[in-house]
Amino acid sequence: MQIDDILSAVYRDVAPHIGEGKVADYIPALAKVDPRKFGMAIVTLDGSVHTIGDAEDIFSIQSISKVFTLTLALGRVGEGLWKRVGREPSGTAFNSIVQLENEHGIPRNPFINAGAIVVADTLLSGHQPRETLGEILSFVRGLADDESIYIDAEVARSEQMTGFRNAALANYMYSFGNIHNPVEKTLGVYYHQCALAMSCVQLARAGLYLASSGRMSPRGPNAVSAERARRINALMMTCGHYDASGISPSMSAFPARAASAAASSASRPARRRSRSGLRGSTRTAIRPPAPARWTILPDAPAGPFSPRSIAVPKSKTLDGLVSADLVRWLCEGSASLIQLRSNLLGCTMEHEYAK
Repeated sequence: MQIDDILSAVYRDVAPHIGEGKVADYIPALAKVDPRKFGMAIVTLDGSVHTIGDAEDIFSIQSISKVFTLTLALGRVGEGLWKRVGREPSGTAFNSIVQLENEHGIPRNPFINAGAIVVADTLLSGHQPRETLGEILSFVRGLADDESIYIDAEVARSEQMTGFRNAALANYMYSFGNIHNPVEKTLGVYYHQCALAMSCVQLARAGLYLASSGRMSPRGPNAVSAERARRINALMMTCGHYDASGISPSMSAFPARAASAAASSASRPARRRSRSGLRGSTRTAIRPPAPARWTILPDAPAGPFSPRSIAVPKSKTLDGLVSADLVRWLCEGSASLIQLRSNLLGCTMEHEYAK
């Protein structure tokens, strides 16, 4: 089955349920979003784009942004980042403060809110917030090769007005010495990065480096090294779904990140081997084993949209590479088949349920 045929089949299955979800009303600006928006975009490594529905509509990517800022922070401080934030699934809510108390202000991973705030603080060190946000925006624009990507100021203000729990997390970590800049400046960077506004197509293009061994295109420059891309993918696999991170890998075998902006972004890193069957300099792409059938995750907070994006290696069809079940799962969200939810899936397989 061709990619466009699969997208059409998924859209037909999901169409009767569009609008049944509930937008993320705990951020006032997100509460205004039309819950009937639905779109999908698939970008392959050869650059071909396949879309359906509202794939060109702009939405706030929210916690999917945490993958981009993590990539930047690792480029800035390298392995030193792991002295300030862990690499383990949290097992608690994405905005839990209880775990921080038990672990002396060190967040479990960079995808929960506390960890992403530490990452923002790392990027801010030695810079003003405007400079840091300029760096983040330039990086994402470069990945997507699109200068029209912007930060939605209304969404950022809305988050700042209601981000009391994030402020508590940041101040608590500051008391342990794990926030190095003024709390209000660090939070300002965090709120604005979450307000990055992109479409499904832009998001799929921006996340392509995680499916391409760190390269922005098959023959383009490296955004990160192949080793670092693998490590980011591994973190998304083990930590990208918050307290559902133990369930998701067993169903998908894809790295993923989740968000309250009601979108999902996934990448299937290309598998390669030498002609002898071992990893080497002469590489031939191989087909992965057929993925297990997907099931639907338990209910989770919904976001304002239901557009999804997924980046996969070049292939004439998705047969044996990405199953129709996977694409359907990306569309159906983390709810029952009856209740369509809008969740954001971030860059490798980034699946975030709420910011």
